[in-house]
Amino acid sequence: MTTYGTIPTSSFPASGTPAVNLEYISRAKETITAGLGTCRPWREMFDSHCFGIPTSLADAAARVGTNAAYFRMNYAVGVLVILFLSLMWHPISLVVLAAMMAAWLFLYFLRDKPLVLFGRTVSDSVVLAALAAATIAVLMLTSAASNIVGALLTGVAAVLIHGAMRKTDDLSIDEEAAGGSLKSSAGPSSSSRSSY
Repeated sequence: MTTYGTIPTSSFPASGTPAVNLEYISRAKETITAGLGTCRPWREMFDSHCFGIPTSLADAAARVGTNAAYFRMNYAVGVLVILFLSLMWHPISLVVLAAMMAAWLFLYFLRDKPLVLFGRTVSDSVVLAALAAATIAVLMLTSAASNIVGALLTGVAAVLIHGAMRKTDDLSIDEEAAGGSLKSSAGPSSSSRSSY
């Protein structure tokens, strides 16, 4: 018997599991898009007319602070690219780094509800400490520790040099918005937890 013209039904169970997964994926996509949306234009970051030698150490420190607040997402992307390039010759470390980044995303940054293990709620500080310890331990086991430390130091040096040399006269930073986005990018907030 043929079934021409019939509408196929979903093979998923009626429990709603696919809808929950799709909701989680779309929420994760929105969070990542919002985070990357704070990335400033790269052309603005490397405008050749906006570079100059600072007049003093205090001026350099002030520039670094202002540029770090304004270009923080660009700096984070730059450091991650340097880290990625340094691990190209250590594929196992690169896979481990990708797995740990996924763990950080799903267990810390993209979580809306508190983490519950064995019927107990785990606080954010415990999750943060456990993920940090696991990341350090796992990357040290891959024998690329010196490579990782070198890449991070190179990234920080590049950020400091750019921050000190880039003039801040043309940058306008809304302090309230910068403070709010710094708080929100630091991970899950306790106020978003209390609503559940």
